[in-house]
Amino acid sequence: MSLDDVTISRAIISRYGQKLLAALETDVAVVGGGPAGLTAAHDLARRGRSVVLFERKLSLGGGMWGGGIMFNEIVVQEAGREVLSEFGVRTEPFEDGYHCADSVEAVATLTAAALRAGARIFNLLSVEDVMLTEQRVTGLVLNWSAVEMAGLHVDPISSRHRFVIDATGHAAEVARLIARKSGVRLETPTGDVVGERPMHAEVGERMLLENTREFFPGVFCAGMCANAVFGAPRMGPIFGGMLMSGRQAAEAIDARLA
Repeated sequence: MSLDDVTISRAIISRYGQKLLAALETDVAVVGGGPAGLTAAHDLARRGRSVVLFERKLSLGGGMWGGGIMFNEIVVQEAGREVLSEFGVRTEPFEDGYHCADSVEAVATLTAAALRAGARIFNLLSVEDVMLTEQRVTGLVLNWSAVEMAGLHVDPISSRHRFVIDATGHAAEVARLIARKSGVRLETPTGDVVGERPMHAEVGERMLLENTREFFPGVFCAGMCANAVFGAPRMGPIFGGMLMSGRQAAEAIDARLA
């Protein structure tokens, strides 16, 4: 069989176009492909919801790829180990209550699981704005990450979703967009993104689940974004709370969609 260069290009453009068109209207859009975002996307898709995940970078996984100081090993507590085990990620006990996992295996497995559950994932797409209808976020405004990085004036496209999950980590990008551009108050103590506090793993992990909730009509926060939005400590390279936060956000949204 001979290979035709143009046929290869036509296949890529055609298939990608079909995937993108199908993702323009979904039940849920997840912004950010870290552990919380991937878990939420997987759980919602597994429950039969239409889900799309947008990641601005080339690779998914967020901070989980790098483990701690680029040592590709992560730590989870018992509850986090149970979530990883459900996905098929191997863990090893370290000391009482602490478990370790290979960060590369964890990210690869979570990504594959989300896709196989039915979530659509698009990397290299950035959310540059939201669609706001009657004081509720009803969609996202998307552009290529390369356009954003180059500072080019290229108009975006829009997508419509019943709910959005901000899983953009420390940056809390969607929350900041809403507060900055819309002139509205978020459902936080200050009405704005409070900002994360200094490292305290124990408090940060506990507060993460308390802060995983809707902070503006139609928008939930999950993962480290939740602590950034509501003003709680960061946790460092322990990832159980991230996984459980993504799962909690998925459960809350699934209940609202029922």
